[in-house]
Amino acid sequence: MMNSTAIQSGVTLVESRHAVGSVISRDGTTIGYRQFGQGPGVVVVHGANLSSQNLMQLAEQLADAFTVYVPDRRGRGLSGPFGEGYSIKKEVEDLEALFHHTGARQVFGISSGGLIALEAALALPAIVKLALYEPALLMNAERTEWLARYDQEIAQGKTAAALVTSLKGLQLGGAVLNAFPRWLLETMTNKMMENECKKAKKGDVTMKMLAPTLHYDGQLLVEMTGKLDRFKTLSADTLLLGGSKGLPYLKPALDALQKVLPQAKRVEVPGLDHGGACDVSNTNRGGKPELVALELRRFFA
Repeated sequence: MMNSTAIQSGVTLVESRHAVGSVISRDGTTIGYRQFGQGPGVVVVHGANLSSQNLMQLAEQLADAFTVYVPDRRGRGLSGPFGEGYSIKKEVEDLEALFHHTGARQVFGISSGGLIALEAALALPAIVKLALYEPALLMNAERTEWLARYDQEIAQGKTAAALVTSLKGLQLGGAVLNAFPRWLLETMTNKMMENECKKAKKGDVTMKMLAPTLHYDGQLLVEMTGKLDRFKTLSADTLLLGGSKGLPYLKPALDALQKVLPQAKRVEVPGLDHGGACDVSNTNRGGKPELVALELRRFFA
């Protein structure tokens, strides 16, 4: 449970480890964030089916050298709703408000959050260093074919079925996931959601709460598919991170970005999968945040 212990400069201190604060985006939407440590500012942008809560261990690994800001993207956790006319432009405006407020000049984006970080680095002169972990920049639209079925299942209230559809469509479970019949996967997912909801504390962002937000991440994937060439003029120093066990269909994007971006460095971290930056406690996401933090410390330093 989030117990406020003090308020300083509009930022609420939480459990003495980190603070929470908020900024107002251009369209009036509140964007909440968690703040860790002190030093040069780094903004961390989470990916799909995540919130700022899933990246707290990564932030803590960096907190002795940097001030780390981890916003909840709109529609999640501490932030306001998606609103009308949602697009990647709205996400960039949210980051713009945070960069203006904090004075940060470095950003780390994960998966679909990597798409937002890329666009932000292109649009915002304040960003001088950009790190990406397996950015979800698709070369073609075949990885978005699951969206129609997912949207239908969400509309029907079949949350577990929709999550299974997205996991299969994005190949997030690998061969193990495909070995199980769909009805069993849906049953297991329902049970996981029920258990998580029972254990959830006030303010926790659960899998059930995040499930409908996948529609908007899917929208970003569609919007940004095939947009590689727009980043040829990106001037920020860039670190391209991936895991040796990462998603195979995202490796072409890393390869292509390495060739296109004028100031790009590529690092593949042994043993990490697509969820490498996430908290260790989220065992279903494969998190090893200390390994990702090590590369980020080298780059941002």
